[in-house]
Amino acid sequence: MLQTIACIAVPQMAPFEFGVICEVFGIDRSEQGGPSFDFHVVAAEPGPISTKLGFDVVVHEGLEAAETADLVAVPASLIDEPAHPEVLRVIRDAVDRGAWVLSVCSGAFTLGRAGVLDGRRATTHWMYTDRLAEMFPDTEVDPDVLFVQDGKVVTGAGTAAGIDAALHIVRTELGASAANIVARRMVVPPQRDGGQSQFIQTPVVDARSDSFALVTEWMLEHLDEDLTVDRLARKALMSPRTFARKFRAETGTTPNAWLNRQRLLRAQQLLEETDLTLEEIARETGFGAAAVMRHHFVKTLQTTPTQYRRVFGPRQVG
Repeated sequence: MLQTIACIAVPQMAPFEFGVICEVFGIDRSEQGGPSFDFHVVAAEPGPISTKLGFDVVVHEGLEAAETADLVAVPASLIDEPAHPEVLRVIRDAVDRGAWVLSVCSGAFTLGRAGVLDGRRATTHWMYTDRLAEMFPDTEVDPDVLFVQDGKVVTGAGTAAGIDAALHIVRTELGASAANIVARRMVVPPQRDGGQSQFIQTPVVDARSDSFALVTEWMLEHLDEDLTVDRLARKALMSPRTFARKFRAETGTTPNAWLNRQRLLRAQQLLEETDLTLEEIARETGFGAAAVMRHHFVKTLQTTPTQYRRVFGPRQVG
């Protein structure tokens, strides 16, 4: 169970990426029905910790909380900044005992120095992927994703992708409802998955531009229907080829991949909150049949709908 979180403050860390970890895991959201974690900010040498923007963060705890934490998180820092040997040891120990380890943006370089990325897939900000691959040749670096999970090691891409990586861990451990509550409190979308591209040409969807926001809202309201690219293109008043190209440019993924992710999220919600049968959920979410839904669960979530409900379903509440 994800309960104790240790965020390791490192010299010359990036304040935003540090703040992402604090925001996702450091706020008690139990009043909204969300999670509350035992959250610690720790450092190898407690006291003022410099940030790369010229101000310090004062840390009061040493690394003791990280020794037994369920998740050890590392924010971004300057990629050539040397890592404290005790920080590297704590990260290695966390992987060895089966805890989650999360890096945000260039924090992947700290994980690389700890040796925990050897033989694993990983990512970082697209500006640094070539350098990461050069410095750690035993790591398979993917430059075109928001985050990568390999075992229980999660590496996030640049800046806001750290939110997606952190929410992914919350969703995996505590379910979609918990992740949705955190995302809603942060006013961010809960649905971006790791395979989405870092390279989004138009980051903000404007409802007045090609009606893309209206089309995606309509898609969410009609998940149970056969939403082909041809049909969606007609809805957007575009040719299928133009629609597919512009959809990927604005969302970072294909219409089919986006739909599958929304259907998975809706299925997760129904498995958590209702007693509908698997066939009923498959029909309501657009998968059509339970076997098809099971295929997508196993492929994306590495679990089956039945096992997911066993862990997160209504019988486990109260």
